[in-house]
Amino acid sequence: MEDTPGWASPGSAPSDGQQPDTSGAQPPRQPSDQGGDQSHGPNWSKEQPPPAQWSAPQPQGQPQGPGQAPPPPPPGPGWGGYPPAAPGGYGGQGAGYGGWGGPQPGYGGGHGAWGGNWGPPPAAKPGVIPLRPLGVGEILDGAVSTMRTHWRTVLGISLAVAVLTETLVILLQKLVLNDSATADTLNDPNASLSEVSRTLGGVLVSSGVVSIIALLGTIIATALLTTVTSRAVLGRAVTTAEAWRDARPQLLRLLGLTLLLPLIAFVIIAVGTLPGIIVAVTASVPVGVALAVVGGVAGGVVALWLVMRFSLASPALMLEKQSIRKSMSRSAKLVRGSWWRVTGIQVLAQIIASIVSSLVVVPFAILAGALGGSGFGGFLDGTEAGIGWTFLIVSGIGSVIGRTLSFPITAGVTVLLYIDQRIRREALDLDLARAAGVPEQGSAAPGTTPGS
Repeated sequence: MEDTPGWASPGSAPSDGQQPDTSGAQPPRQPSDQGGDQSHGPNWSKEQPPPAQWSAPQPQGQPQGPGQAPPPPPPGPGWGGYPPAAPGGYGGQGAGYGGWGGPQPGYGGGHGAWGGNWGPPPAAKPGVIPLRPLGVGEILDGAVSTMRTHWRTVLGISLAVAVLTETLVILLQKLVLNDSATADTLNDPNASLSEVSRTLGGVLVSSGVVSIIALLGTIIATALLTTVTSRAVLGRAVTTAEAWRDARPQLLRLLGLTLLLPLIAFVIIAVGTLPGIIVAVTASVPVGVALAVVGGVAGGVVALWLVMRFSLASPALMLEKQSIRKSMSRSAKLVRGSWWRVTGIQVLAQIIASIVSSLVVVPFAILAGALGGSGFGGFLDGTEAGIGWTFLIVSGIGSVIGRTLSFPITAGVTVLLYIDQRIRREALDLDLARAAGVPEQGSAAPGTTPGS
């Protein structure tokens, strides 16, 4: 391999293949009047300097003789030579392994080419994260930095989605769920089974509609914030219109993926509890209940494993423009071997987002209960008829603020975790560095190839 600046080790042999003479003997010199150019082989020049300029080096402190050239200066610090000899070691500095224990300028300490640290220079950071494998704190900090640096776009998207979804939920709760007939039926001990079943069915349908509205808002926010976070990694800003234009073609696929993952988890848990239900109906109730519990727990573990295995499918679908099946396959490939790490980071992000949201939602809910009179008491008692406009509006404001702050955290952590896994497995940092216009990682200078 050819030596290039920055990659040759100290004291390495010359790159032309010649070995230095370690015996210490000097090659014989022939007088110039004898035609010494032929006695030393073809590699010696015919024009040799005068003999007087090739004198042996004099000991330090003695004057030079007439016609003698002064000795060359001692080698400087860095790669050129060993440190000066000193008591306590073979090479100087008086400590360490052969005198190399102390910091040497230009190699491992002082003001050398590597900045005073062992190892390569720090990774480039054109955006919110350094372009190298990330730690847990760097992923969380990157999500927060994205929200802080591009706060107009990030908070604007989150606020718009939260206001839209919460408005629809409040109207649905007041005009559909806040039904006095439904509350009277549920509170009437003399109501027939058919009436209770019909009422519960209506409540479940209405609650499902509310959940779907919230889910759609989460999908839209996740899609738009994925684009913003991916651009923030490169240090580039993106407007809401640009994020929408980039994410719009993938929204239907993202909706299908978001609905498919909970459906898979529900089916797995249902299959796990089904044998226990059958045993409870046909044979023994206690045995069936115990079997259903065990099966449900086992199914829940499998469902959690699969959901975390496919947790990076959303950014893969949005950023790689993949189909649902291919995005799930990509997520499984990226998570393989790192399931515990991915799960821990995702759970930690959800906990942080829930805490941030609760710090806003809970005070507004208490305030709504105090201002709404019986609204808060009716909400706690489960009687929907007692909920008034004041309670819904005040608590809705708290929900909007909480979602505005929590959306960027969960979406940002997922996207940065996806990028981190690709950096670790596919060297995505090199592509990101080129896209950001910074030198390639590990190169000595722009345009050079390490080891060439």
